[in-house]
Amino acid sequence: MGTANAENETLLPISVLCLNPAVDVTYELPHLIANQKTYATSTRYDPGGNGINVGRALRRLHTPAETFCVIGGEMGEFLKRMLARQLHKVFYEEVDGETRINGTVLERESDTQYEVSGIGPVLSPEHLEHLIENFVQATGQGMAVITGSIQPNVSVELYAELAARVRQQGGTAIVDAPVKLLRHAIEGKPFLIKPNLFELESLLNKPLTGIDAVAAAARRIQQSGVDYVCVSMGPDDALLVGPDNTYLASVPDVVVSATVGAGDAMVAGLTAAFARNAPAHEALRQGVACGTGTVQHPGTELFSAEDIEHLVPQIEIHTLDR
Repeated sequence: MGTANAENETLLPISVLCLNPAVDVTYELPHLIANQKTYATSTRYDPGGNGINVGRALRRLHTPAETFCVIGGEMGEFLKRMLARQLHKVFYEEVDGETRINGTVLERESDTQYEVSGIGPVLSPEHLEHLIENFVQATGQGMAVITGSIQPNVSVELYAELAARVRQQGGTAIVDAPVKLLRHAIEGKPFLIKPNLFELESLLNKPLTGIDAVAAAARRIQQSGVDYVCVSMGPDDALLVGPDNTYLASVPDVVVSATVGAGDAMVAGLTAAFARNAPAHEALRQGVACGTGTVQHPGTELFSAEDIEHLVPQIEIHTLDR
């Protein structure tokens, strides 16, 4: 997908914001027993947080990016050690308190995944301003990936304000965030947003049945000032609605190990492609390959180069002309 010789390419600078990174702990076990101790058959630790995952995925796509994140305490130091070889470049805003721990339990008997998201350290206005100013300056006229949750004391309008600032200085913003943040972020007219189907339904406060309904709903949002709307629909399909057309990607059947990080990998695939000025349908193909490759791995382990090479030829893109 045009990533092999990235060091010799001219591509847009990319900065990734991660206000609330985490240490992800994943337990795999046969089954949970209420009010009883359950022993895991395997345990793994991974760097976590949406922006962290995007940055890690961009590195695997040989796409340089600078990741901006908040860390604190002993868990923050542990996270830094894990990230030492997984990101191109990192700006750490160090604060009081502890970096959060997220837990994932994979119950194999029922093939069920449980997720618990921890609470990150409080981010003071001074720390937030320092981090944001560095993030926006690094973006310049490049691409800003704004993703993930925020601390309780941070305004839900922050992502909208950032998207608007990036656009005003000639850059492009990509936003993938919880609905309460995404609803505001749309007002900042980002270049691309990536809700999943549930988030799209929540944004519009109504269920969407069938591809036609999903495409029409995404088109309405796109026409409000967002250049591209990408809707991931789990194991089914993915849509990309842009200024010129709507594209539908078929997702290959694979054995799913864990879904954590798949959406972030998809965002990275889209970002890397658009940073190289790839056409929209090829950006969607790469995004779907990255997401699909990721679900085949345990914990928050991401896709491999072999995954992408194997999956890309299998992904069919259809033009819907909507």
